Amino acid sequence: MANELPKIISVDDHVIEPPHVWQSYLPTRYREKGPRVERGTWGDFRLKPGARYDQEQVEGGQPGDFWVYEDKVIYVHKRFVAIPLEATPGGDVSKFDSSVMDMIAVTYDELRPGCYMPKERKADLEIAGCDGSLPFPTFPRFCGQTFLEGDDKDLGLACVQAYNDWMIDEWCGERDGFNIPLCLIPLWDAELAAKEVERVAAKGCHAICFSEIPTHLGLPSIHTGHWDPMFAVCNDLAVTLCMHIGSSSKMPVASPDAPAGVGGVLAFNNAMASMADWLYSTLLMRFPKLKLAYSEAQIGWIPYALERADAVWDHHDAWIHQRRSGRMPEPPSTYYKGRIYGCFTSDDHGLKNIDAVGEDNVCFETDYPHTDTTWPNTLPYVEHFRKFLTEEQLYKVLRGNAITMLSLDRV
Repeated sequence: MANELPKIISVDDHVIEPPHVWQSYLPTRYREKGPRVERGTWGDFRLKPGARYDQEQVEGGQPGDFWVYEDKVIYVHKRFVAIPLEATPGGDVSKFDSSVMDMIAVTYDELRPGCYMPKERKADLEIAGCDGSLPFPTFPRFCGQTFLEGDDKDLGLACVQAYNDWMIDEWCGERDGFNIPLCLIPLWDAELAAKEVERVAAKGCHAICFSEIPTHLGLPSIHTGHWDPMFAVCNDLAVTLCMHIGSSSKMPVASPDAPAGVGGVLAFNNAMASMADWLYSTLLMRFPKLKLAYSEAQIGWIPYALERADAVWDHHDAWIHQRRSGRMPEPPSTYYKGRIYGCFTSDDHGLKNIDAVGEDNVCFETDYPHTDTTWPNTLPYVEHFRKFLTEEQLYKVLRGNAITMLSLDRV
């Protein structure tokens, strides 16, 4: 008889920020221009590159709540990003129907409370066998691009700090450890970012959002030294850089007119490019305790990426000048083990090759409440991992590696 499954610590879920966040946590002088929620009626949406939408308010359209920032419409809530009540008819989760999670506007009144209320989030994810959840933001976007793109950077910094205070003090305020804080940084200023990491770490946060490829956001690359003050603080205070697909505001594409499914297939591509960047950067040598996590990027691609990185380091050293120059005396994959975490929702190929991926480098995520989620059927889904993993590996993938990655006081 199989052992009971370990309790899951999901390292990638998503919080739909409740309407009061910035109007409650911002200093009074910033609230007029700060984020607020309004309601309108909307026509059809069309997803554009960079996780943006063609969206238009129309008379008689679908009711939907939306965020306004600096007097601009920034984001409209949609059913494929947050589970609507109608997906669980009569509240019966056994009748979960993902087919209603379409790219259609939705109001807070129509959402499962677990999308935006902390106690209800905990109750929903306990159904999925979880006792821990790390949530990425929605309105700020995956690493706070909304505030980076804003005009008033003083307001932006106040918004970042307000979000972080809400995240730690309210969303994770029950202090039972279920909701795990993931905070933002002011992307436009590395020194301010370092100070904000210090501030939130002092409040118990061990994870911040960062971009897979900062240059896609118009920011300096990781090779320039620009980010070193923040990397140093993360290294010293055990704060993990969590990089979600989409955190570059530029998703991989093939043909510009390719069907939408092509983007879904290629979503991991930025993570692979980012990992190559990091492996060759020498930053993991200079900051020997710094940890990275690639969220929702899946894991099956990792063994080849590591193999190729090492092959290039060895075979092409005559012109890349890494090995014999002493700049990188060890193969790039040396800095992967125990430092870089691949986070997945669904990847049997990666699990079949767990020895090559690295059993200490893999974390599971439920992706609640997005359409990729296995909720509410996570437990039967995870049960099939036993085909690929030993009991020890199962514990690491579902729980143990997340504890290490997030410096949690758990077993």
